[in-house]
Amino acid sequence: MTIRYDRPVSRSAFLARRLGFFAAGMLAIVILAHRFGPLTTPDFVALVAISTVPAALAVPLALIGLARLWQVGALGGVAAAWALFYATLPLGLTGWAAMRYLDRPPIYDVSSDLVDPPQWLRPPAARQQWMERPPVTQATREAQYGAYPGLTGRRYEGALDRVYEAVRKVADANGIRIIAERGQEFAVPEFQPLAPAAPTGAADPNAEPLSVPVPSPRPEPQLAAPSLPPEPVGTVRLQATTRTFALGLPFDVVIRLREEAETTLVDLRVASRYGPHDLGIGAEIAEHYMHALDAELLGIAGD
Repeated sequence: MTIRYDRPVSRSAFLARRLGFFAAGMLAIVILAHRFGPLTTPDFVALVAISTVPAALAVPLALIGLARLWQVGALGGVAAAWALFYATLPLGLTGWAAMRYLDRPPIYDVSSDLVDPPQWLRPPAARQQWMERPPVTQATREAQYGAYPGLTGRRYEGALDRVYEAVRKVADANGIRIIAERGQEFAVPEFQPLAPAAPTGAADPNAEPLSVPVPSPRPEPQLAAPSLPPEPVGTVRLQATTRTFALGLPFDVVIRLREEAETTLVDLRVASRYGPHDLGIGAEIAEHYMHALDAELLGIAGD
């Protein structure tokens, strides 16, 4: 008589795999919809937090399945392992965000110039929904200095036109899209090719005129379009937008160039478009850009 041994089945392990797969799939859809679709950042944050609920339920169920495998050899060890893998994705992202939220100061706007931050050309406007945030104050600037003391402006011993060209080049290389600029006329090189000189010989009084001016119609009177006050001489401001690579979190950027004597001072301001906390990403964007600009203008950077 043949004895057949039927292994017990751990239902908790297979349930954990379903919950973990659902959480990971939901997270992937939410990230794609935020990075490439119409999903706004407040909705993105809320849905990511919701995806951690089934992931958190999957972890103890998977551990029960592994314990059943060890104790009685129950089926479900592979399912429990997959459940832990799936649950790690939403729980890892949420844990990373929570760690940064507690470790970094609650600020969303950083600047390399704490006394006179570069001003926006177009003040960013976004509906915060449930992620309301307080205005930027001197206390937040002091908190920034305590957290990111290395975030400072750069002074380059070069002409404004050369630094301006490098600023735009580095912005394009780092996915920073410029949407407005003011004062770019100050970055035109001083040297301009001269027009060919007219012949200096005496004119023939009997010669026919080379051209006769044609009268043009009188222009109609028009109302002057309202314009912003001009930039101070030697100052250029560029406003841009950028997104983080993986999650697509939107940030607004202002770059200011000021020519002083024979040097050019570059300052940067980065602000998260949503929420009262940028998780330290704004400072990382600013520092990465400044380092890339230093590399582009290698040899002319000063203190």
